[in-house]
Amino acid sequence: MSRTSESVPDDRTVGMDLSRYDRRGYTPGAGVGKRLTWYIINALFFDSWLLPSSPIKRGILRAFAARVGAGVIIKPRVNIKYPWRLEVGDHSWIGEGVWIDNLVRVSIESNVCLSQGAYLLTGNHDYRDLKFGLLTGEIVIEEGAWVGAKAIVGPGTRMGREAVLVAGSVLSSDAQAGGVYRGNPATWVRSRSAP
Repeated sequence: MSRTSESVPDDRTVGMDLSRYDRRGYTPGAGVGKRLTWYIINALFFDSWLLPSSPIKRGILRAFAARVGAGVIIKPRVNIKYPWRLEVGDHSWIGEGVWIDNLVRVSIESNVCLSQGAYLLTGNHDYRDLKFGLLTGEIVIEEGAWVGAKAIVGPGTRMGREAVLVAGSVLSSDAQAGGVYRGNPATWVRSRSAP
């Protein structure tokens, strides 16, 4: 089968110009000083091995306006973009190497497990837009849900209560309560309660 000019994009007609990047009114939600202070603290104590204590990390997050419940476990090498846009319920686990890229609100309810290397992504760029506009969407992970190792939860998604996203999977639409989701894009496989 031969390719025609209609099926293959012509780079000369795309017109992408990143100098015209459009943030579409996006703001980080804090001033430059607060962001700079957070970036330093995040690098030294969260995205490192220097401070293994979860209680101290919970206190630091709260000092930066995060809503963090009791007994939250925060492992080393965790990267959090903006703590003032983070909510974590009681007794949730944030595993080693987790990246919470929360350009907008991320709500992690109680007893949620984010396994090693999980990535919560709240923003992306519009590939159809010549200005490469920023698109964002909040993430909600309901009580008892489990995001597997190296799995990605995309912008604007909700994981229902007790839902599971299998390791290495990419969730780009909502996961129903009690469902096990696998693949890229992740699709329902079975009920979590099924043998």
